[in-house]
Amino acid sequence: MPTDCLTGLRVLVTRPHHQASKLLQALRSQGAEPIAFPLLKISPITESDANYHRLKQQIIDLDHFQHLIFVSPNAVHNGYNWIDQYWPQLPIGIKWLAIGKQSANALSNYGIDAYHSPLGYDSETLLASPALNNISGEKVLIMRGEGGREKLAEELRARGAEVSYAELYRREQPTYKDGEVAEALYKNELDAILISSGEGLHNLMSIAKGSQQQFSTDSLLKCHLIVPSERIKHDAESAGFTRITTAAGPDDQSMITALLQ
Repeated sequence: MPTDCLTGLRVLVTRPHHQASKLLQALRSQGAEPIAFPLLKISPITESDANYHRLKQQIIDLDHFQHLIFVSPNAVHNGYNWIDQYWPQLPIGIKWLAIGKQSANALSNYGIDAYHSPLGYDSETLLASPALNNISGEKVLIMRGEGGREKLAEELRARGAEVSYAELYRREQPTYKDGEVAEALYKNELDAILISSGEGLHNLMSIAKGSQQQFSTDSLLKCHLIVPSERIKHDAESAGFTRITTAAGPDDQSMITALLQ
């Protein structure tokens, strides 16, 4: 692939700060001008949080579960940090699953071979896979952040599984000064915006209006928006975006490939 395919394109990169560096580097290598503007802040659960002791007990009792499902790379990194404290050797008899290739790859970095559906990056594709067909009476622990979609747990419970959440971190909307918003989003026209999640899209539309709702988002809505799923595309259409490309997934290469289209 030529190294200047995206020359001069001003691209807003909205991944959390700790996950953006490789994407920023890849865009620069192809001539783009990426702007880092994180739309999610990941804050791990600490001893001061109300659910800390419950989470600790879930990790201690990890061998009580037959299935562990990690919903994202953030869930993998935060979850493994917990598991490593209490399980120097991983418990046996657990089926490790991940939503999406990125999460499965993150687990493989820790020496864990996890199943993921090759057909997609969301709860629906994992639910459609044979790995979760016959789980009546089995215990499932979903490793995730606080809140989020209920689709996975609801469907697994309908299939007869006993489902619990290990909520490892909070996803928070970053705080920006109005001057920072104006500089990143409006001072020079953006060509494209890369969105990784529905929550990120929601935060963008909230932040972009400014603290006093003083900014018009018209120029943003005309940008080429790259999203990782049809579900988020629908949300973007509802928000008023008119130029939307759905990437094959949320990983860096899929996002860049969609941008090149």
